[in-house]
This record gives sequence, C-alpha cells and structure tokens, in this order.
Amino acid sequence: MTPADDQAAAAAPAEAPATTRGIFDKKLLAACISCGFCLPACPTYRLTQDERSSPRGRITLMRALETGRLEEDDPTLQEQASFCLGCRACEPVCPAGVQYGSLLEQWRDHQWRGRHVPPLALALRAGMRVTPAFGVAGRLRGAARPTGPAAPIEPDGVRAHLMLGCAERALYPQVSRSVLALLPGVVDVPSGQGCCGAMHAHNGGSEQSRELAEELGRRLPGVILTTAGGCGGHLAHVLGRDRVRELSEFLLEYWGERPDRMPALRRLTVEGSDGSADGRPLRVGLQDSCHLRNGMGVFAQPRELIGRVAEYVELPSAGSCCGSAGTYSLLRPDDSQRVLDVHLDEIEAAGLDHLVVVNVVCQRQLIAGLRRRRSTTTVLHLAELLARAAT
Repeated sequence: MTPADDQAAAAAPAEAPATTRGIFDKKLLAACISCGFCLPACPTYRLTQDERSSPRGRITLMRALETGRLEEDDPTLQEQASFCLGCRACEPVCPAGVQYGSLLEQWRDHQWRGRHVPPLALALRAGMRVTPAFGVAGRLRGAARPTGPAAPIEPDGVRAHLMLGCAERALYPQVSRSVLALLPGVVDVPSGQGCCGAMHAHNGGSEQSRELAEELGRRLPGVILTTAGGCGGHLAHVLGRDRVRELSEFLLEYWGERPDRMPALRRLTVEGSDGSADGRPLRVGLQDSCHLRNGMGVFAQPRELIGRVAEYVELPSAGSCCGSAGTYSLLRPDDSQRVLDVHLDEIEAAGLDHLVVVNVVCQRQLIAGLRRRRSTTTVLHLAELLARAAT
C-alpha cells in the first residue's frame, strides 16, 4: 500500500465492508469521516507529513486490516501501530468524536501478539505485575507509607484514597509525601495497592489492564486520587470519571469547599547565592499529561495552581506530547527524542526556573532531556511545587 493509496483512501468516505475480521468495534471504526482535522494535532504526522502516520491514515489502515485488504503481517501495520504515540491529541479536535485511543488499544491487542510483540513491551507487561517489588522500593526510597485498609469516605474525614503509582513510588517518592503534606487527614494511603493496568492497555494487553484496574478499584473504594495522568486517564476510562480525581482538580475542589483547610501558599521567589530571596518570582512552565488533558479534560487546573505561587509561563508545546508516552521512549527512543527536542528548545528559550509535570513518565523524560543539555531548569511534580509554597 503506497502513500498515495493511503491518502486517496483517507480522503474518501468509508464504505461498509462486505466481510470483517472482528478485530475492531464496528461503531468506533465507522465514526471517522476522514475530514483531516486530526492531522495538525498529530505529533508523528507533523514529523513526517506522511498520511500513514496520522490518525486518519492509521484508521484507514485499521479498516484495511479489518476487511482483509491488508494482510495481518503487512509491515506498514506493524510500523504504524508502534510509531503512534497514543497521545490522543486527535480526540479533542475531532468533530465526529472518534475514540481513537480505544481503537489504538484494539489494534495493538491484535497486532502485538505472538512473534509480533515487541520483546520489551512483553517484558514490561510482565514486570509491572510485580508490584511488591515497587512497594519495597517505595518504602526504601521514603514514599508515603500505607495507612492500612482503605478508610470509609466521609464528608469531614478522608475524602479520597491516594493511589501510589508503581514506578512513581520508587523513582519519585517525594510526590506522595508532598500530597500528604498538602492534604493532612484528607487522604489515606491504602495498603495492598497493585498496578492500575495503564501500561498494559497501551502495550497490547487491554484485557489484562481492565482486570488490574477493576481490582485496584475494589481495593480503593470510593474516590481515587491520582498524581499520574496516564494512570488517572486509564482508571477513569475503566472505573468511571466519578471515581477518579487528579491532584490539581481535587485540590481546587476541596480547597474551594473548605478554604479553612487550605494552607497559606506563599509566592516562590529566586534565592540569591547567600540563600536569601532576591524578590524575583520563579518562572515556571508546565508540561501537560496527554491522557490527563485529552482523556480527562484536565489542563486549566494545574495552570491556576502554578499561577498562585509563581509566574506562570505558557510554552507553545505545553499541550502536545513530550515523547515519553508511557513506554514509547523505551520502545522507540530515537522517535521519542525527536518529539522531545522541540520541547527542550522551548524550555531553554523561555528561561524557566522550573518545569512542572503531572505525570511520572513525563517527569523521567524531561529530567533526562534537560540533564543531557546541562540546562539550569529543574523539573518538579506539581505536588512538590505546591508543598514548597506551603512551608
């Protein structure tokens, strides 16, 4: 299938297939009207200008796979299923409401089977189930300690259960500690937490991912508070939006309802060489979490909170994927770096003191990228920034 064929197919209305393989949800696959609004929003299309690397082009490939016009071993199918970041930036701009994220999961469930599974993706799916190891690492690193079985959700007591992300508790233990400092007595940290399944959903294991999310939902009944956009987006998809709150939206909701429980947040300023403040407010930017922004509709809240404690600087690429994309930076490091470089250029040009993140994989990606460039900009989770302002 040539690029010209792909472009012609993508520009034409979808026809009802005579036979189907049953790989995709028919209604989801039929929803795309091939209008092309998704193209400018797609990071991989912006990199390549190749129709096959756009959401519209990939849906054309999905339809060809579903109807048998392309063989399952076609190399283009394997390449494009892997090349997609899964950022879902196409969804908010789609006038037809195409649920591209769900289609991508169905595609990878089928495509990444047997000998076609990327070995690293298979290893990660298996490794993320070893949650006791993450728990031990979290305790050794000083993450928030479990408080026992989940407490009842009560109006004047615990309002939400803090989910400890698998990797976050080991890599960035200060995040969960900062949340407890901001919300003393308002959240608990239930013991026995397992993986939420987000990584599995993005790597060809959506059935297992749903089982993991449902099990976590049983262990954390009521409202679940998340500090990682990817985990939050997946849990909201499986358990329902009413069950899941991301940190920034929860803080604004709770502090708005109970202003007496809101800590006094001071404006953060730059410190001089002697440790004293020089009066200049910190310049702070934000990197959105793709699944938080595009899946849960949360993007204004972290900006509002940053603006309360620092000079907020909006980066042109803040709302687009940084290239981490769950396991993407591990599976396709070169492509991930190409996406990231745009962000690093903007961060350095903006002269930021800090870049705030709301997702653990973005945090790892941006710390590594800025370190390679020997940048003076440091990366903080939103919880860390606010905890500093509350001291």
